[in-house]
Amino acid sequence: MILPIRAFGDPVLRKKAKNIDENYPKLKELIDNMVETMHASNGIGLAAPQIGLDIRLFVVDVTPLAEDEDYEDIADELKDFKKVFINAQMIEETGAEWKFNEGCLSIPDVREDVKRKETITIEYWDENFEYHKETFSDIRARVIQHEYDHLEGILFTDHLSALKKKLVKGKLQKIMNGEVNVNYKMRFPK
Repeated sequence: MILPIRAFGDPVLRKKAKNIDENYPKLKELIDNMVETMHASNGIGLAAPQIGLDIRLFVVDVTPLAEDEDYEDIADELKDFKKVFINAQMIEETGAEWKFNEGCLSIPDVREDVKRKETITIEYWDENFEYHKETFSDIRARVIQHEYDHLEGILFTDHLSALKKKLVKGKLQKIMNGEVNVNYKMRFPK
């Protein structure tokens, strides 16, 4: 089932998400719905707060990037990179910071350069509640960092300079007012 994505201004996007256990109600169905919602929205990541749940769960699927010529040197690593992250905790972010033009399904029509570290180590449980501690680099680390931020109540716009924040303020207000045209279901703050 495709779920509506919460728009900028919704309080759930600013909450620090809570851990869940393997008995979370209808967890498999929720994960399936999140993946379906992410694909229907042409996203490569989706966090539970974006669908109104303040739980530590996000999904990523960067396989569409395997066809992008910008990533041809890592296409093999991207073509099967679909993961579920439950109760994720960032262990370490290392390496040089690099800029990348980010966007967010909760903040449509806003894209800005964001600096993030190039390599991360993260621990998490997968959809079968099996523990993993892994290190990721390149665009995979970037997507995971972006989605992880959602669990901490952080949006990519929080990483912008004061000047950039001023420049996007009007667009953010329009999003809160529901004055955006998107091709996916959204729920706007009241």
